[in-house]
Amino acid sequence: MGEITSKTIEFPVVLTVRDLALKMSASPIQVIKILMSNGVMANINQQIDFDTAAIVASELGFEAVQEAGPEDVVAEDTSEIPLWRRLIMDEDPKKLEKRPAVVTILGHVDHGKTTLLDAIRHTNVASGEAGGITQHIGAYQVEQKGRLVTFLDTPGHAAFTAMRARGAQGADIVILVVAADDGVMPQTKEAIAHAKAARVPIIVALNKVDKPDANIDYVKHQLADAGLVPDEWDGNTLVVPVSAKQRKGLEDLLEAILLVSDSIDIQANPDGKVTGTVIEAQIDKTKGVIATLLVQNGTLQAGDTVLAGLTYGKIRAMFDYTGKKVKSASPSSPVQVLGFGDVPPAGDIFQVVPSEKEARAIIQQRLTEKNQNSTVSAKATLEQLFEKFQAGEVRELPLILKADVQGSLEPIINSLNELSQGEIKINILHAETGNISESDVMLATASKAIVLGFNVNADGAARNLADQQGVSIRLYEIIYRMIEDIEKALKGMLEPEIIEIPVGQAQVRAIFKINKVGTIAGCRITQGEVRRNTRIRVMRNGTKVFDGEVSSLKHEKDDVKEVRQGFECGISLKGYNDLSEGDILESYIIEKTS
Repeated sequence: MGEITSKTIEFPVVLTVRDLALKMSASPIQVIKILMSNGVMANINQQIDFDTAAIVASELGFEAVQEAGPEDVVAEDTSEIPLWRRLIMDEDPKKLEKRPAVVTILGHVDHGKTTLLDAIRHTNVASGEAGGITQHIGAYQVEQKGRLVTFLDTPGHAAFTAMRARGAQGADIVILVVAADDGVMPQTKEAIAHAKAARVPIIVALNKVDKPDANIDYVKHQLADAGLVPDEWDGNTLVVPVSAKQRKGLEDLLEAILLVSDSIDIQANPDGKVTGTVIEAQIDKTKGVIATLLVQNGTLQAGDTVLAGLTYGKIRAMFDYTGKKVKSASPSSPVQVLGFGDVPPAGDIFQVVPSEKEARAIIQQRLTEKNQNSTVSAKATLEQLFEKFQAGEVRELPLILKADVQGSLEPIINSLNELSQGEIKINILHAETGNISESDVMLATASKAIVLGFNVNADGAARNLADQQGVSIRLYEIIYRMIEDIEKALKGMLEPEIIEIPVGQAQVRAIFKINKVGTIAGCRITQGEVRRNTRIRVMRNGTKVFDGEVSSLKHEKDDVKEVRQGFECGISLKGYNDLSEGDILESYIIEKTS
């Protein structure tokens, strides 16, 4: 590495602006100003790479060198390196060539994602073959200045994140569609969080600029507040005004894609190991299993044996996005293939193997490993994340934060960012008001994150998905307890987690006021059961109004320990007499996990 002088500073591959300032004994504000002058908009807790840190160091009179050591090799975390980079890690750099960018479109509902895809397809499809597209295969290619761009025809961040959750990352670039007359909406913010979590470059397509109530400057301010500062404001996000309906601005959008594609230098080895992602798959009554594959490295040939997850097949026929039969598919090409024995799940990584015998052997090995690990919980708890950090497997604590109001959200974010100063960095992937939803759990699944909730609930669908995917949801009613738990986790001292287990649900049908006894609610059990030794949460119009213990539980005139679904009962609560007809009573128990 060379001799370290007083003006030479070692930096890791990635560090925060705060840590960069500390290493040089400089003011964070001074560092942020230098970053801004170089076109990088960053806050004090934002992570920057070594090259950016080196530029700042040189302007302050320091020479930057990259930290190295055997432990770095062990601790290297490739989980969030773009998939295409991971696929070519073992390839000979001399054989790598540029390949077309793969683009997907995200955004809020009704902002024009599908209309934009259709406009691009019918205006710029390669070789003017739009009319030749006879069937939907989930992807197609367009041509711009003699260069191809591949579009995944699966708009929506749910599909995008589902692919990441399965280990795939089909897109190299995300087009975020934002309506100029509507602005940044909740689903827009979710899409931004999903794209940033995947570390995929974002281009904003500012759609519907032709509408009389379009307010472009206001939307740009909203985008900047959401962390996407337009390039004309010295940010690093390209914002392209378009009208999908009138097919205006499409050329500029495609130009922006080529520009971003050149900046990230997307490569593959056409002669290397053949691998990629399953985009779609279904069973056709006459043709059997039809799968759409996106080739990301190597060249797929008709007759190859392809393995994806727990299914395989020999390619009998292969078609491009126009329905034309082809014999081979190069990197970034979407093709529809026949020959799989079963339907491979969308998002699975596929690879070419030498023979069907080897494919069956690999599947058997995967089944054996799956059975061995079936009893092991995959839930990413705070304790397990800390253990992974000690083993050198992770370097940050990814969190998704939901709170009841904006006034609660901001102090929690500030407090969590203050904890992000030690060896483990806190990365808040998404912070928003409202209850915990399925979308939050999907993002947590894909990013191996913990979901934190303050004064909110997780809806039933979110809880079920969290149980299926092994996502840890932690709910709090006091801010300092949440911060304390995270701090203890970072120090490896976290107490056993207290979790809530739903037992049943009842609806109040009638109210009876009894002297010296109080209020008795006549209820019908609508889910599970209600037990006398459980806690009860009273929900009124979706809002919690009481949380406490059962005072008495009666079926007809008898005191009982439990009442099951479909039966009626009388319930009274300790210290609460303000029950109303229509209230929902949620019965649950609290347990500690070891």
